[in-house]
Amino acid sequence: MPRSVLIHAVGGCLVAVTAAFGAADVRAAAPEPSAVIKTYADIARAAYEDSLIAAKRLEGAVDALVASPSAEAMQAARAAWIAARPPYQQTEVFRFGNPIVDDWEGKVNAWPLDEGLIDYVDGGYGTESDGNPFYTANIIAHPKFQAGGTDYEAGRIDAKLLESLHEAGGVEANVAVGYHAVEFLLWGQDLNGTGAGAGERPWTDYAKGDACTHGNCDRRGKYLTVATGMLVDELGWMAKQWATGGAARTALKGDEGIAAIVTGLGSLAYGELAGERMKLGLLLNDPEEEHDCFSDNTHNSHFYDVVGMRNVYLGSYTRIDGTKVEGPGLSALVAAKDPALDAEMRAKVEATYEAFAALKRRAETVEAYDQMIGAGNAEGNAVVEKGIAALTEQTRSLERVVAALDLQLVSFEGSDSLDNPANVFK
Repeated sequence: MPRSVLIHAVGGCLVAVTAAFGAADVRAAAPEPSAVIKTYADIARAAYEDSLIAAKRLEGAVDALVASPSAEAMQAARAAWIAARPPYQQTEVFRFGNPIVDDWEGKVNAWPLDEGLIDYVDGGYGTESDGNPFYTANIIAHPKFQAGGTDYEAGRIDAKLLESLHEAGGVEANVAVGYHAVEFLLWGQDLNGTGAGAGERPWTDYAKGDACTHGNCDRRGKYLTVATGMLVDELGWMAKQWATGGAARTALKGDEGIAAIVTGLGSLAYGELAGERMKLGLLLNDPEEEHDCFSDNTHNSHFYDVVGMRNVYLGSYTRIDGTKVEGPGLSALVAAKDPALDAEMRAKVEATYEAFAALKRRAETVEAYDQMIGAGNAEGNAVVEKGIAALTEQTRSLERVVAALDLQLVSFEGSDSLDNPANVFK
């Protein structure tokens, strides 16, 4: 449910800033909106390019696993998947406010997924779903299968097949491609609930001949390599959209462009991350609601979402090679209008960063995110709640930014888990 914020304020390019000890007013000129938009687009381009670089490394590790399966090759592929997530998660701030990104995002980061569409599952998964006729299609095991009374040919596992089965039947949980399909094929189901441990798919699921476990190792390897290659292609396409003359970049102009930036910050912080990805799972104490659920990497997923928002507000992104992309960010525009508000917003952004850095440290030293949201875990729950509260407070200050910049109507994504929690249990 969208959470709309309609605030009017008197605009203006200059604001009086009173220096300490009664000094005379100093007027700071606001950067041109075009300069702020350019920084934003430059960061987007760099982050998608980094995501592409990391995905190509993942592709190399996957190819090596399928060519010469071993425990070491499986571990290398998993490590490459983990390394591919930070740059991509820093791009999620560009999703909301940019239709070209939001319309595309499901091809690379759709979740949660019904694993039975793709491969074998544990007996506790069940055999059917009232809402999903593809629930146990098991593409890898079945070159031919039937779903919803229709016969399907899946003998050749290629991009065309996976594209046709992605969100098959209009069911969003039929995730056939993207990071999380690859994640499932590397880790398998996490059957530990809110107990310790990630998925434990054996490397022998890709072994040759009699060493193959769970059958269909050749088809499983083919699926994995095709899905990873598709991820690389999609990220390459999106990086081009943010290059000079690219559709995503050229769509952003003037106040509407600034509104898109603010919309992205507010919607990711409030409705998506604080609400759908965190509060919902905490209310239900349900590990099925965690983002990187097979790998127990959710703490990093959430942390780098927060880093991405920080990048955009401050106008600075550190690339995976250590170089920086910098320029006037939204902060510079706010500071020229209302220095006190910018200071407030910066403090909120930093408080959110620290809350998620603490969540990340706990996940790496004490317990995984799915354990944190477990019932009866007061200490773990509190760490997650602190992150949610920080995001909520950040959004309240961002609402004031909407007024200060006189952006007229900006709509932030909402969430029943935050706005109407009783609805979650209906």
